[in-house]
Amino acid sequence: MTAPDAYPALVTDAKELAVLQSCAAVLGWDQQTYMPKGGGAFRGDQLGLLAKLCHAKATDPAFGERLAVVEASDLVRDPESVIAANVREWRHGYDRATKLPARLVEELARVTTAAQEAWVVAKGKSDFALFRPHLEKIVALKREEASALSSGGTGLRAGDALYDALLDEYEPGGTTAELRPLFASLTAELVPIIQAIGEAGKKPDESVLRREFPVDRQKWFAEGVAAAFGFDFTAGRLDTTSHPFCSAFGPGDCRLTTRYNPRFFNECFFGVLHEAGHGLYEQGLPADLFGTPCGAYCSLGVHESQSRFWENLIGRSRPFWEHVFPRLQQAFPGTLTDVTADRWHFAVNAVKPSLIRVEADEATYNLHVAIRFELELALIGGELAVADLPGAWADKYESFLGIRPATDAEGCLQDIHWSFGGFGYFPTYTLGNLHAAHYFAHMPDPTDAIRRGEFRDVLGWLRANVHTHGRRFRSGGPTRRATRTPLTAEAFSKSLTGKLGELYGV
Repeated sequence: MTAPDAYPALVTDAKELAVLQSCAAVLGWDQQTYMPKGGGAFRGDQLGLLAKLCHAKATDPAFGERLAVVEASDLVRDPESVIAANVREWRHGYDRATKLPARLVEELARVTTAAQEAWVVAKGKSDFALFRPHLEKIVALKREEASALSSGGTGLRAGDALYDALLDEYEPGGTTAELRPLFASLTAELVPIIQAIGEAGKKPDESVLRREFPVDRQKWFAEGVAAAFGFDFTAGRLDTTSHPFCSAFGPGDCRLTTRYNPRFFNECFFGVLHEAGHGLYEQGLPADLFGTPCGAYCSLGVHESQSRFWENLIGRSRPFWEHVFPRLQQAFPGTLTDVTADRWHFAVNAVKPSLIRVEADEATYNLHVAIRFELELALIGGELAVADLPGAWADKYESFLGIRPATDAEGCLQDIHWSFGGFGYFPTYTLGNLHAAHYFAHMPDPTDAIRRGEFRDVLGWLRANVHTHGRRFRSGGPTRRATRTPLTAEAFSKSLTGKLGELYGV
């Protein structure tokens, strides 16, 4: 077979695999939203079978043979072309997949399906003991997966930890060696800021966020803002779940989820802005390239940059609330008549150590992520037993934030990630914060447009510089190309200290 024949065959195979994976994603979304509680065991069988079929297709020797033909041809001469990028990423994925036995892939799908059901129950009862046996199975399987992937040929550097093999799934090429100093430097910068704010005499009135906000009005208002940002609800929807997430099944179908608290505004609203940022990225990917790497998101760090961009850099900015606050008062008649836009803006930017990551402020958020990163390293490295996780979690929170969780639900059961085997996922949240700040600092100043409630140019810049490239450039590639600078914490720190310094007078 010649390269001109082999490449279209690769595209066909890749798209068929993507459709299979999207079927699994639909079942996963349904499990978290509408599936009856009694369906968990059978759903595990369904997802296990789909995982087996996907793995068989991803490791088909014929795919590898066609890949080798194209790799040796002139079709990949330009390393930044769509064909070369697709081939590069196919090779990366094929080499990873062929290292994993089908038995392990199928078992992981079954175990994590059951674990997600157990996690919901355990969190509801705040009882880690109910989740512990499931997590022990997952950690053992993920260690086995990491060992298989670390056996050479995946591009991982010699001597890297097992964790790197898992991180590579979410942040291709990312390493523990790079993340450790990043988190250390961020922690060193953030702790003094948080301490100074704690000692400041000026404080926000957070009680305004904990008034009566009827759930139906919250949903209506949050959907309206997401639509104003550019999220297309004719190609998406918003549903309720235990832990907010975004699922994109293919062109024209992107699902957002959130949760509601009638006595706390932030939980739904900023959750929707966060997930809408993910959704805007998915809706901005080239639909004609669906199923190929250039039609897929770049990395989870870049994906998280989109959610954090809209949630924080737009949604917690003063210009945004100058425009939106009068509409918020109208949406909740009588609730906020005594509150000003400035008072509200200060409240949604309140900084104080807290226990729940998804409700954390911008200053403390990365400390929550750093805690999870260190615990993941210890679990995968065999230095921390699952049975000791609740105590280790509490100790980390006391060390980093000066507070201890009183229950498992506000401690190590608060996140869904480990129940689906997402080890290596958490660090991408911090990388996303850094990417987002880089984009905001280098795009044309959007302040006046935001104040007018106009977001088209902001979304257009992100579409042109991030979304439309898909995975043509690896990990931090879109950031380097768009900003002409390497990814550092400088833009994030400058943005954060500027805003908080003005609010708190420090």
